[in-house]
Amino acid sequence: MAVPPMPPPEPPAWRWEVPPEARPEAAPEPPPAAAPPPPPTAPAPAAGRPEVHHLGDRAPTYAPEPGALPSADPAAVEALTPDTVLEGARYGTYTLRAASLRGDSARFRGEARRDFLLTARFGGGDEALVLVVLAGGDRAAPGAAEAAAELGRSVAAAVGRSQERLADDIRAGRRDALRSGLQRLTDRGYGRLRARAAELGLAEDAYTAGLRGLLLPVDPQCRTRVCFGSGAGGLFRLRSGAWQDLEPVEETSPESAEPAERGFRFRASVARPGDTLLLCSGGLAEPMREEASLPAELAVRWSEPEPPGLAAFLADTQLRLKGYADDRTAAAVWEA
Repeated sequence: MAVPPMPPPEPPAWRWEVPPEARPEAAPEPPPAAAPPPPPTAPAPAAGRPEVHHLGDRAPTYAPEPGALPSADPAAVEALTPDTVLEGARYGTYTLRAASLRGDSARFRGEARRDFLLTARFGGGDEALVLVVLAGGDRAAPGAAEAAAELGRSVAAAVGRSQERLADDIRAGRRDALRSGLQRLTDRGYGRLRARAAELGLAEDAYTAGLRGLLLPVDPQCRTRVCFGSGAGGLFRLRSGAWQDLEPVEETSPESAEPAERGFRFRASVARPGDTLLLCSGGLAEPMREEASLPAELAVRWSEPEPPGLAAFLADTQLRLKGYADDRTAAAVWEA
């Protein structure tokens, strides 16, 4: 049986394809849009800088910052006194801050600071004593600065030489021995001033200064604080948010031409946790007693859990009040 022939193949269907070599290259995809840069970070607010403020409705007469420098003698540059002195320490349960600065009047007139401040540690270990001595003279007296420095240094040196005995008396609570010993050292210091005044041909009251001293044991088990001195100055204690004047000024005795406040001052007491003790020269003691706004402001500032740093303590010390332009010297102790 004959097989019929196969039909011729159909022509292939055309496919409209472009040869690969003729194809246009695909446009590259655009890169992803870059994320916008973050907005500039605002600088963190700077910590509040201590500023010098004034209290009361009227600003003091003088500018709050130093103006003229004191005149200097090229042959006695070692006697130049800086405008401001700052000190601080921390031992056991207490923190100490101390400052001495020229008053607004002296800064304006280009006069040297007349107040004197000295801090020292005598001895070592738990038997050591920290001493703060501050002295301030009458700004109208010709030798006020020299008298304050001489008195402060002589009493500090005498205390340093008696450190072991004083430390033993403090730990044993022998207050009568402390009083008599410190009064003897203070009287010797004033005796030297009187002798020096005679050498200079000055009246005794023209070459003198008020003195305050503070003895702080390093031993953390001993919380006795000893204050002593004579003349202008003050001792205050901040306890439970209220100030106590521990040296209230007495009136002049009618039998004596000398103010009763010029007698020897002594106080030894056991500090309580949270107490703040303030020892100061007359330039700060006067407004503390006479202007209610100053102790009120300091009570608020010094009731914080932590004591102020040196810069903050300086700003606190120089809170200004109209009518009070003398040098200011202060030492404060915060009890943990």
